[in-house]
Amino acid sequence: MPRPVWTGSISFGLVNVPIKLVSATEPHRVGFHEFEESSGERIRYKRVAERSGHEVAWQNIQKGFEIGKDRFVVLTDEELKAAEPERTRTVEIQQFVKVDEIDPVSWDQSYYATPDGVAATKAYVLLRDAMEKEGRVAVGRFVLRTKEYLVCVRPLGRALALHTMFFDDEVRKATEIVDVPARATASGRELAMAGQLIASLAGPWKPEAYEDTFKHRVLALVKKKDRGETIEAGGSPKAPRIVDLMQALKATLAKAPKAGEPKRKTAAPSRTEARAGDRTARPGRRAANQGSSR
Repeated sequence: MPRPVWTGSISFGLVNVPIKLVSATEPHRVGFHEFEESSGERIRYKRVAERSGHEVAWQNIQKGFEIGKDRFVVLTDEELKAAEPERTRTVEIQQFVKVDEIDPVSWDQSYYATPDGVAATKAYVLLRDAMEKEGRVAVGRFVLRTKEYLVCVRPLGRALALHTMFFDDEVRKATEIVDVPARATASGRELAMAGQLIASLAGPWKPEAYEDTFKHRVLALVKKKDRGETIEAGGSPKAPRIVDLMQALKATLAKAPKAGEPKRKTAAPSRTEARAGDRTARPGRRAANQGSSR
């Protein structure tokens, strides 16, 4: 059972629901250490003063905010405490909204909220079931460690999920950074064919069908090089050819599965290769480590 990252309560009106938060995700991305190419020695990073080149202990480091070119305002830890939000143990619900009113681009980290103790179960279930019945989710604020977060609390099956969110000024508007065309110039026939293509690939969302194939391939390479085998370098990716839109749609539709037919599965790494992920390359094996990316 994962350890809670926060304990407190969800508060709306005069109702308090004691909860514990646990992380809803567990990244399994491939991680690398770094080594010097010529000697194979491990690379270590240190905090070094810019002019003297001396290493600086963590307790002797202060934070500075840049207010102009080479102009900084340095703040001590004690001074920074004046800006910290009040540390409460409450998720203060401020509004209930329709979930489709919140653009997913605003969501950041995800957690599961579990009732903290048997006595909290009734209020927990009441909040969950009421939101599900009304088709709304809760939006509020809470403080995790020293930072205040905007959050969305929503029913997710039998649980409540809590998502930290970016504030509005942190979300880039697409129209500010992308040259978005107002209207497509596609013909009715092109739209109809594109619709057929979408329908041919339509289906229920099955997250278990998607795996991190890059991770499996890297771990297979690590295992191969650890055995002393030679790895051939891959070629450079080729730029896609620009083709006629109608011809591309026709060719894609011809290869797409017909409605009701099972979709073809892509080749997945073997179980033996996948099991390589249970072991990391041993630092002593220089051959396995010299291929690390920097």
